[in-house]
Amino acid sequence: MIVGKQIRVLVVDDSALARRAISDALSRDPALEVCGLAADPYEAREKILALHPDVITLDLEMPRMDGLTFLKILMEHHPLPVVVISSLTQTGSAKAMEALALGAVDVLAKPDGKLGLGELSHRLAFYVKAAARAKRGAPQTAPATPEAKPRFSSPPPGGFSSRQVLLIGASTGGVEALRTILPRLPAGLPPIVIVQHIPPNFSRLMAERLNELCPYDVCEAQHGQQLRPGLCLVAPGDYHLALQRAGLGYKVRLTQTPPIHHCRPAVDVLFRSGAECAGHHATGVLLTGMGVDGARGMLALHMAGASTLAEHEDSCIVYGMPQAAIKLNAVDRVVTLSNMPAAIMQCLHEGSKQ
Repeated sequence: MIVGKQIRVLVVDDSALARRAISDALSRDPALEVCGLAADPYEAREKILALHPDVITLDLEMPRMDGLTFLKILMEHHPLPVVVISSLTQTGSAKAMEALALGAVDVLAKPDGKLGLGELSHRLAFYVKAAARAKRGAPQTAPATPEAKPRFSSPPPGGFSSRQVLLIGASTGGVEALRTILPRLPAGLPPIVIVQHIPPNFSRLMAERLNELCPYDVCEAQHGQQLRPGLCLVAPGDYHLALQRAGLGYKVRLTQTPPIHHCRPAVDVLFRSGAECAGHHATGVLLTGMGVDGARGMLALHMAGASTLAEHEDSCIVYGMPQAAIKLNAVDRVVTLSNMPAAIMQCLHEGSKQ
């Protein structure tokens, strides 16, 4: 974690135009120093040894050695916080998801000229600062203990009310945290809705990969979609997701209203709508992430009688969002990632009795 000094950033990209855009954007933030530029992994290796950067921004499509191979070598021999900057293509998104599994802290879309320099600067700076605060550059893995991998049998039909819903918010480190939690939850649960800070297209691929791992359906949410038991919806990148009442249950409302805490989707939007629509029937979970998004929304859930859980500092990649909610006294229980599935199940069973 970097505290009290400029964060030194090495920009690695084979495109001179991209290197310039990223460097110019980052240089607008006084807390950041672009200490070097590299056109490929071989040049990056030399500059890492010479310049000792705190964070690396990494393109994945490069000559001589691709970014994924470089990332794997880096994490094995000289782990550093890495922010992947990838294209929005299907191939780029797939490689970015693999990079997160290999140990990259976060992923964002490559600058395409649509953002102004100010917005681009803030977005890049947010990701780099989050990476600098991350505990480690190595992949996030659940401890290999029996309690780290709880497996629950599917609940009997009718075990939960039609009003119950599980709401989850996450940011930096959240993709791998979700890969740890969700496959350990059984089929037949109330609907699950997730807001993960992630760019467009990456969110769809994340949902597809989670769908392969989970015993229930996981997909990217669509506007007007009806929630149902055994369905997990992921907010699309660049769209806020809110719940609306629909009969005895809920449906999805997607909007592109202004970002909140510079985030779209924002966890606060989901949690506030859950407080209004579901009240004490909701269970809210706030996972690893930088910033304060979700804290106020979790307070609204808590005040509405919902069960609220936050990830413990010990397992957070970045202990920002959970800590902000805890400081507001919005959290019922603080739980490590390995124990989160059991805590969620307990909250859902307790909620079914209300």
